[in-house]
Amino acid sequence: MGKVALFHLVCGILIFWSSVSVVKAEDAYKYFTWTVTYGTASPLGVPQQVILINGQFPGPRLDLVTNDNVILNLFNKLDEPLLLTWNGIKQRKNSWQDGVLGTNCPIPPNSNYTYKFQTKDQIGSYTYFPSTQLHRAVGGFGALNVYARSVIAVPYAKPAGDFSLLIGDWFKSSHKVLRQLLDSGKSLPYPNGLLINGQKQSTFTGDQGKTYMFRISNVGLKDSINFRIQGHKMRVVEIEGSHVLQNVYDSLDVHVGQSMSVLVTLDQPPKDYYIVASTRFSRMAFTATSVLHYTNSQTPVSGPVPSAPSGQLHWSMLQARTFRWNLTSNAARPNPQGSFHYGKIPISRTFVMANSAPVINGKLRYAVNSVSYVNPDTPLKLADHFNIPGVFSLNSIQDSPSGSSPYLATAVFPASHHDFIEIVFQNNEAAMQTWHLDGYDFWVVGYVIMLQRFSFLLVIRRGNCSNPYLLLMICSFGSGTWTQASRNKYNLVDALTRHTTQVYPKSWTAILVSLDNQGMWNLRSAMWDRQYLGQQVYLRVYNPTPSLANEYDIPTNALLCGKAAVRHP
Repeated sequence: MGKVALFHLVCGILIFWSSVSVVKAEDAYKYFTWTVTYGTASPLGVPQQVILINGQFPGPRLDLVTNDNVILNLFNKLDEPLLLTWNGIKQRKNSWQDGVLGTNCPIPPNSNYTYKFQTKDQIGSYTYFPSTQLHRAVGGFGALNVYARSVIAVPYAKPAGDFSLLIGDWFKSSHKVLRQLLDSGKSLPYPNGLLINGQKQSTFTGDQGKTYMFRISNVGLKDSINFRIQGHKMRVVEIEGSHVLQNVYDSLDVHVGQSMSVLVTLDQPPKDYYIVASTRFSRMAFTATSVLHYTNSQTPVSGPVPSAPSGQLHWSMLQARTFRWNLTSNAARPNPQGSFHYGKIPISRTFVMANSAPVINGKLRYAVNSVSYVNPDTPLKLADHFNIPGVFSLNSIQDSPSGSSPYLATAVFPASHHDFIEIVFQNNEAAMQTWHLDGYDFWVVGYVIMLQRFSFLLVIRRGNCSNPYLLLMICSFGSGTWTQASRNKYNLVDALTRHTTQVYPKSWTAILVSLDNQGMWNLRSAMWDRQYLGQQVYLRVYNPTPSLANEYDIPTNALLCGKAAVRHP
């Protein structure tokens, strides 16, 4: 019996260590060294200064797997301080690595900083870009893709290939010239064109009969963009980390800061086809084209470039309504997305955020609830950690608009860890808005759009006004101003989760957020001129009981600046 017991003990130990090795293999460490420099490129045919990463424009594609640990040493060879932010990566328990001025001191010129973060429980298409100044206007951005672990199924067959497409507006002026315009109180001019992967035209090659994934991200500063492929349908499978109902589209609106993944089957006669990106809702129309090349093609692209949809705001809104959670599919974890019943959780607090474009001290600014954000010299996260007074106040902004005179301040919303909050983005301006929240994704539960003196509710509820024409006829009500009664039409069943949402002109968008990620998180306009001139706040998600189960300690390599310069991590 003793030998049998010893045998079972040895087997148990071997099984244990084999399981540990599997976990370690899945939670891999990936190491990168990036150097950021200036370089010269001609994206629109005119030589101009751009920002390169390891000599590349756009920057290197960062391919990761769920739960990967990323160790990325970033060397700044620019003449200005720099930060990179990881757009859509939640930084679980780790706002220390978020890469924005509210959490990190910028990396000085000729210096470096090592980011350490994990793609915890995430899959999907994302991006990274410089969060400092107007650097992203001239490059430094790239694709960041998080693939599912091998043991986790995805709701589609493995594609034959995988392409990342970074689409966005582009200026011929340098980032310093653009910054001087904003600092002088002027708005940015119209861009000079559009780019796809930093070029006016590029080629993507595939085999006839095979299916490929196209990961589309809008990395521009200002403009919503429509994306389409001549003669081909696009099946949307993932949006910012959520698997969605797999509807098929001829073209897709992608707003600033947003990402999505589509599957495209090369099922047409062998030739070359246009890939098209064009501006939306802008007085100046720009188009960029690339080429989808069949490997057995002998025929170049021909015919007119496929036109953008004739429908405008209402068309875009109706399309957005069709993006819905796939309740039976998993995402990064094996449990179905629909197992989390967000619609049954009581709302603990509501924030109504009204954007505006006031003039303060004789200069154009952008504001939220009359407050135009100003970055302090000391990152908010460091001030909070070291209990440094005078950097920010939790009473600097109201939960809802009051109509008070606009003013400059460092606006921070206080919130409690594990609260379930409602945020309403109220857009009283006549321009499209997009909003992004770091550290989280959120459920987009409702849109309203003002159109020709009527307000049409985007009811994202299953089976309610599913016919777009009925929607226009019987689902119109009220005005473009949110009220508590608007909650009656929220989609509390299968709303999409994402990190960036659009808000239509003279309208509102409502989101629900589960505050399960302690830290200091940036809630900002994704339109970078508006962010730069003050349309942002921070959300302080706080738990009075310190615990490593809720938040990691300050990194030992944390850069210190401002009033925190004399402290020690």
